[in-house]
Amino acid sequence: MARVTLEHVTKRYEEVVAVEDMNLEIEDGEFVCLVGPSGCGKSTTMETIAGLTPPSEGTIYIGDREVTNLPPKDRGVAMVFQNIALFPHMDVYDNISFGLRLRDYDKEEIDRRVEDAADIVQLEGMLDRMPDEMSGGQRQRVAIARAIVRNPDVFLMDEPLANLDAKLRVHMRTELQRLHRELDTTIVYVTHDQAEAMTMSDRIAVLDGGELQQVDPPLVCYNEPANLFVAGFIGSPSMNFVEGEITAGGFESDYFTVAFDPDRFAGTSVGDPVILGVRPEDVYLVDRAEDLDSPTNQIPTTTDVQEPMGDEIFVYLLLDEEEGRTMAEEEGGLGSNQLLMSVSPDTDVAEGESVEVVLDRSRLNLFDVETGEAIAHGIVEGAPEDLQYEGSGAEAESDT
Repeated sequence: MARVTLEHVTKRYEEVVAVEDMNLEIEDGEFVCLVGPSGCGKSTTMETIAGLTPPSEGTIYIGDREVTNLPPKDRGVAMVFQNIALFPHMDVYDNISFGLRLRDYDKEEIDRRVEDAADIVQLEGMLDRMPDEMSGGQRQRVAIARAIVRNPDVFLMDEPLANLDAKLRVHMRTELQRLHRELDTTIVYVTHDQAEAMTMSDRIAVLDGGELQQVDPPLVCYNEPANLFVAGFIGSPSMNFVEGEITAGGFESDYFTVAFDPDRFAGTSVGDPVILGVRPEDVYLVDRAEDLDSPTNQIPTTTDVQEPMGDEIFVYLLLDEEEGRTMAEEEGGLGSNQLLMSVSPDTDVAEGESVEVVLDRSRLNLFDVETGEAIAHGIVEGAPEDLQYEGSGAEAESDT
């Protein structure tokens, strides 16, 4: 096992900057996912760690060794790729042991390592099978076993589950978590699938345009995104965003206000344009407001499309019915004048119905329009003490 350190790593391809000034430290035994959209630089970052791509600038350490200019074979890493790339003419034993045989390990040591690796990935009794006799998940486990027998300091995995079907991906996520626990080794995992990143990793490194946006545990990235990009990328469906400005009384948009004292939050001044962000599960129908410690005032909306998901229903809400539909059509999805709400499957809401909703103030986020950087996570603090909610015959005073 070993930690991985990248110091000011940059990779340029002529005028294209694939990775820019990357500073990242991955602890010994940690499972870190590099996540982001296609072209964000995550695979390039992994290739620089592996030695497949030399950085244009910067320094890379594995453990206490600088490996910036070392070839891949001398770095103590093993890679598992999206393309499983097994030798079709070799059985499982030969595929797993191929690298060891190239390095002239003795037969007894090869047998021991292959049997240990097969046991870890649950391939017992399959060592004499050919790749075309195995399922996709079994072939992927062979590729992982081939990496395990190397006893590497670091595992590098580049979207290893991307070619599997949805059900098998979920199963293999569990397998990889178990593998990490058993091996207690450092794993760097590249994926564009945020579900993989959220469920498997100790920390997530979110990239965009070759730049590192945030490195934190999954729930920190979800609940306290560093900027608008992370807020929009992490979470499915995405966070709602509403444009507005800071006023003497708090936040004001064209559709609703949220009361708080702007002086209580650093980086806010009256008149500043800001974006308020709220996740779909933090939007509630008005009759649920009494369940919240600090709801906003009620917001009038009109329901649009509903998406039943089995355990929940996604309800699209129009803040302005005519304008909201137009924006949704122009933007090809959730318009900027809409909210997406998640409700329980037994909720009785009809399409085209006028409903009032409230937002959970403790889960609201404010972002700077110009920089996109987060200003605040949760704006209960600084709320006026006399802020009241009234609706459905109930009253609930906000928690100040």
